[in-house]
Amino acid sequence: MTTRILICDDSSFARKQMARALPADWAVDITFAANGEEGLAAIRSGKGEILFLDLNMPVLDGYQVLRRLASQDLQTKVIVVSGDMQPEAHKRVMALGALAFMQKPIDPAALAGVLDRHGLRGTGAAAERAFDVQVDARDCYQEIANVAMGRAADLLARLLDAFVIMPIPVVNMLEPTELHMALDHVDGRQAAVGVCQGFIGSGIAGEALLILNEASLPDIADLMRFKGELNDGAQVELLMDIASTLIGACLKGVADQLDIKFSQGHPQVLGRHIKMGELVRRNAARWRKTLAIEMACEIRDRNVNCSLLLLFTEDSIAPLNELVSYLND
Repeated sequence: MTTRILICDDSSFARKQMARALPADWAVDITFAANGEEGLAAIRSGKGEILFLDLNMPVLDGYQVLRRLASQDLQTKVIVVSGDMQPEAHKRVMALGALAFMQKPIDPAALAGVLDRHGLRGTGAAAERAFDVQVDARDCYQEIANVAMGRAADLLARLLDAFVIMPIPVVNMLEPTELHMALDHVDGRQAAVGVCQGFIGSGIAGEALLILNEASLPDIADLMRFKGELNDGAQVELLMDIASTLIGACLKGVADQLDIKFSQGHPQVLGRHIKMGELVRRNAARWRKTLAIEMACEIRDRNVNCSLLLLFTEDSIAPLNELVSYLND
């Protein structure tokens, strides 16, 4: 008997990975949805006995889908597959009725174990699968960044005992003069601080740039239980702690997915007590035309928001594309 599977994820790369991870001996009929609204429509039309659901999506996110499934009495078994592995995210989806919560990129062996524990995998000969998922390089980079930032957010959430909100990453080819436009998540009217850290490995080089509103520092100090005067020295120490956590975890997340290792340089403070646009202008000479991946984040119920950019050199794009093609093939 064929099981009707629905894979709901805004990333075509993630949809393809999920479909490939399904057990080969399982007879399934696969439907894809690019956002929660499309997913709900597919379930209403009977295409989703089992739903593999992403959390971070446009139109309707995974949390909203779970709520609507319950309120509209739509019957499907939900396994959440997300790059956001924060403890609170886990608790929320399970409370909203999900059967399981799995980490991206999906591990086929772990998936088979979850399916078997919940008695979801049928028996019998598998039907031939035919699905066509077109994936471009930009989508691959966006999904890799989404997973990497999810790991960084999980680490930060555990460190601060808080919930980190992560918009979908943005991927662009940028000139140095365009960097300030990529940083629209950070209020350009406020004073900003920046930390930059170089990285290199397997023919790939670049810099990670963390931009943080200075107005965020008091809340960061409170979350980190800092005691004492929040003077310039203390602010730099807090800034470097946050930068080390986010940049280190994010770069490791990227490297793990590409099966490479990055060596990291010493972090540098780029500027303090200046507006974001001026900070970027002062340091624009550091970057030529670059592949820029922006990952914004903020702390819920706190005045903390920042942007983390991975800026890859132009010479890195060819080896990056080659590594990503292995994941996509």
